Amino acid sequence: MPNEPRPEPRPPLPPDYPERVYAGVLGKIIGVYVGRPVENWSYERIQREIGDIRGYIHEKRGRRLIVTDDDISGTLLFLNALEDFGFPEPLEPWMVGETWLDTLVERQTTLWWGGLGNSTEHTAYLRLKQGTRAPLSGSAATNGRVVSEQIGGQIFIDGWGLVCPGNPERAAGYARVAASVSHDGEAIHGAQVIAAMVAQAFVETDVDRLVETGFRFVPAESEIRRVADALRDWRAAGHDWRQSRRLLEERFGYDRYLGACPIVPNHGLVLLALLYCEGDFAQGMHIVNTSGWDTDCNSGNVGCILGVAGGLSAFDGPTDWRSPVADRLFLPGPDAARCFTDAATEAIRVVNLARRMRGLAPIQPKDGARYHFALPGSTQGFAPTDETTSVTNEDGHLRIEVEGGGGVATWTFIPPSHIDFVSGYKLIGSPTIHGGQKVTATIAAGDTPVIANLFVSRYDEADELVRVRGAERHLGRRETARIEWAVPDTDGFPIAEIGFEVRSAAGGRAALLVDRLDWGGTPSVVLRPRPGRMWGRAWAPCLDRFQAERDGYGHLVHDAGLGMLIQGGRSWRDLRFSAKVTPHLASRAGIAVCVRGMRRFYALLLDHRGRIELVRRGVEESVLASAPMPWDLYREYALVLERRGDRLRAWADGRLLFDLADATYDGGGVALVVDSGAMGVADDVSVTPVGAREPSASEPPTEVARA
Repeated sequence: MPNEPRPEPRPPLPPDYPERVYAGVLGKIIGVYVGRPVENWSYERIQREIGDIRGYIHEKRGRRLIVTDDDISGTLLFLNALEDFGFPEPLEPWMVGETWLDTLVERQTTLWWGGLGNSTEHTAYLRLKQGTRAPLSGSAATNGRVVSEQIGGQIFIDGWGLVCPGNPERAAGYARVAASVSHDGEAIHGAQVIAAMVAQAFVETDVDRLVETGFRFVPAESEIRRVADALRDWRAAGHDWRQSRRLLEERFGYDRYLGACPIVPNHGLVLLALLYCEGDFAQGMHIVNTSGWDTDCNSGNVGCILGVAGGLSAFDGPTDWRSPVADRLFLPGPDAARCFTDAATEAIRVVNLARRMRGLAPIQPKDGARYHFALPGSTQGFAPTDETTSVTNEDGHLRIEVEGGGGVATWTFIPPSHIDFVSGYKLIGSPTIHGGQKVTATIAAGDTPVIANLFVSRYDEADELVRVRGAERHLGRRETARIEWAVPDTDGFPIAEIGFEVRSAAGGRAALLVDRLDWGGTPSVVLRPRPGRMWGRAWAPCLDRFQAERDGYGHLVHDAGLGMLIQGGRSWRDLRFSAKVTPHLASRAGIAVCVRGMRRFYALLLDHRGRIELVRRGVEESVLASAPMPWDLYREYALVLERRGDRLRAWADGRLLFDLADATYDGGGVALVVDSGAMGVADDVSVTPVGAREPSASEPPTEVARA
């Protein structure tokens, strides 16, 4: 692991810092979800087809509410640079550029993959991939002013303000560094303004002073500053927001700038909403989304700033902003099990980044439980599975109320509603829970006796959910219990949700309070091909070709460089990964463990030069050990890579080759790896805890009951 940072003088963290970060993350994702259905629409089209926007409109547009989106993914994933590089002082652009290469799956996640010279972010990614380090990767000197002054400089930037509460100077500095990976000029100015306002919103709620704080960090002669001054002048002259929006379009509209999504007019709409909403979240959402242009980006920035400034009470009022979202968000990428997450989980992660920057110990609500419900109002993705059940947060507990009987569940993988989800940002990730892991929960009955049990729902051969139930627990009035349950083998089918079934012991209404829910341990699974689509979707396809339904593991192809098929996440530790690999035509082929991204893992690789190597990948690739090994195309090699504590052990064809210590990575997923070519893999790919008996591919499936 990178060295922990040394403590340094910084503004103290506000006492309500976790709640305010949570409100900022919520504001960001709510803003994105409100604006996404009318992204790139004009004000006139919105008025004609929708009318004024005052809440969620996804149903009017026939869209899903919870979607993958670049604004959300980039905001949270690019903060990885802090931890990955040991909280460096200073943070440098090339480090954030390396984090791009580590967290992105090319042409699939986070960025708008619009092509070289059209999409600023795609252009910058290609520069990085070709060896041009940031900030040259995003500079006007490299890509021209039009490409470098698009909106992306500010849409990923809120997170840098969230980790710098009350310190707009540092937030603006981070924003300049992070935005320069892909942008330059006015785009960097816009990013600095947004990040500074997010940081200042922890200690200042007056919108005029927030805007003034942001503009301390940009040149007085900049175009961004001209927009701000004009908006404030129009407001002082008595114009309402619609009049100012019209003047903004006339003087700073899209027709004045080149490119697909220019920074200046969209930054103007963010400021318009902030200046006219008077700190009211609902009014900010109304103005910024009704105004059009890049609605999800602009609305996400406004939502984050107003969420931090107003705290969780910002979402109070007649519009129910929180329960439809239920904290849910996606972070698709090569850290595959992180894809299916929630606002509370990500907020605590941001909080702990800020704490570690100050040399403080991370906070771990309820001993680090995955679902802790400690943040006010959080439900962490849990929603009713039937119409008569309700879910609320009661004093840090998930309260489940049923009429006779019912249940709740939260997503642990792609839900049925998103199987056929089509978006420019693909839904790539792996299940967060697998067979062989142990689930623990602390629950209590309400004022009447209840019967409760845990369940998981896994996919079957028809891509339908089948419920696997744990034992029932009978609880008397206000009785507390701790549940432990080992998740059974699911026959290679992925688990899509986990939840609670609840019944009243006497009929009528009853309630169950969940204090915490967690699981741990390494899975014990054979990741065998199964009928249907979902077994294949459980792998994050970070390569050029994986046609699961047609070929199984028969043809894994990546045309140039390292491609990986990834499953699992950072909670996987002390495991043994086994696969039988057959090189077809490739430079290297093998397996990997402790996979944390596209560039952070250990791998056991057969090399076409007649060697087998144990490598550690980071910014650079290091060969930890090497031995001769004949390279025979279309020959099957049985490979095993084991990680236990800080030790790595590797076998080929039953022979122990390497046994050494390396403490760089302490956990992560597993991957099948192919370098510049094609390989096949036998069906009995397995993951087992170190020391456990490897499961057999011929073992019968667990008995299950259909939901």
